[in-house]
Amino acid sequence: MIDEVLEEANLLMESSVEFVTGQFAVVRTGRANPQIVQNLRVNYYGASLPLQQLANFTVPDPRLLVIHPYDKSAIPEIEKALHSSTLGINPANDGVLIRLAFPPLTEERRMELIRIVRRQAEDGRVSIRNVRRGAKSDLEALKGLCSDDDLHRAERKLQDLTDQTVKQVDELLKRKEAELLEV
Repeated sequence: MIDEVLEEANLLMESSVEFVTGQFAVVRTGRANPQIVQNLRVNYYGASLPLQQLANFTVPDPRLLVIHPYDKSAIPEIEKALHSSTLGINPANDGVLIRLAFPPLTEERRMELIRIVRRQAEDGRVSIRNVRRGAKSDLEALKGLCSDDDLHRAERKLQDLTDQTVKQVDELLKRKEAELLEV
């Protein structure tokens, strides 16, 4: 029973780390990254589809993202979605593909993005601590069914797991900040 509680907590904490990783991937860093536009919604024949279902992406150089639509008739709709997004990048269309040139970030924008990723990392840490709180209450519910020593060991394991997972989020944050500060 204790192992089940710890395993469930581990899975939930890992999903929090994956969520933070996904949020970090969407933050623009001045480098071309297909993950920034993959989930952008495009109105295609009356249906709202993610861009990754309508096109292929390549990054020929660090500041250029090339979008190859599977259907050339979708180019105007893709451009419209890119213009209405919060990316702040103007697409260049040559009738066959779309190019997105990523300009270097200003120092002010870098600091703003660092604040955003720090907030996202803190949200991840809060989520991990909430998982710990829930698992701890589940362990306390087992008080009469298990020995106090087993419960104490399980709580220590839970705290170690929490510390390791928070450390993973901190490492992700450190890497993302370094990436944002890179000129």
